[in-house]
Amino acid sequence: MPKIIIANWKLNPATLAEAEELAKASDVEGLVICPPYPFLKAAAGVVKKSQLGAQDLFWEDKGAYTGEVSGSQLKDLGVKFVIIGHSERRQNLGETDEMVAKKIAATLQDGLIPILCVGETRAQRDAGETKEVVARELKTGLSLIGNCLPASEAGKLKTPNQNKFGTGQVKNLVVAYEPIWAIGTGTPDTPENMLEMIQYIEGIMNELGIMGTVVIYGGSVTSKNAESFLRHNEIGGALVGGASLNGEEIKAIVKIAEKYN
Repeated sequence: MPKIIIANWKLNPATLAEAEELAKASDVEGLVICPPYPFLKAAAGVVKKSQLGAQDLFWEDKGAYTGEVSGSQLKDLGVKFVIIGHSERRQNLGETDEMVAKKIAATLQDGLIPILCVGETRAQRDAGETKEVVARELKTGLSLIGNCLPASEAGKLKTPNQNKFGTGQVKNLVVAYEPIWAIGTGTPDTPENMLEMIQYIEGIMNELGIMGTVVIYGGSVTSKNAESFLRHNEIGGALVGGASLNGEEIKAIVKIAEKYN
């Protein structure tokens, strides 16, 4: 599978005009552009080669949920991918593993591809808790799809239809390992540690009965360090934050990824 580069614009840029210009400047095959909600339609009308992603969704398709956006609404705009469980939402908005699980199930139910973000804080890394944290985020975050949920718990779901997926059917799933301490700091993790984490993550996925997951790296990715990660076959791509706000920079990262497809 070709390597995938995700451009997470976060709460940027400031205006619609700037968003349109950035989308035009970034448009290249192999890239998923994830603008803020207000700029999704404009980006969809501009990009010809890139795919469109969203930064979040809600687990219900309609109803009295002020401020929320559903997967079906995103799909109608042309969105293909959705970032779920980013650490900034977990830390700043109180998003729990259980909420992430409902969002993952809803994303799959709406025929979209979830990008499940997992990763540890610096304190957790220093305490040797990285694998414990990642295992919890994976197992809980994927607990509402098929065999990941114990049969005894299935009847307790408020929305049982979200458990209709057998894990063997989950073929479109991306896991982004993004150590929180590396986000926006200019200090990425090492490729060697990423390879170790991929092996660990794949072991967890096998334990859950979910095969073929693409695992990508996130955390201070730039065109200067991208090749050190992307040259490894095991690393399926990158989740790019700040560097994605420059069209030439993100295109350079995509070009590096293409070398190793």
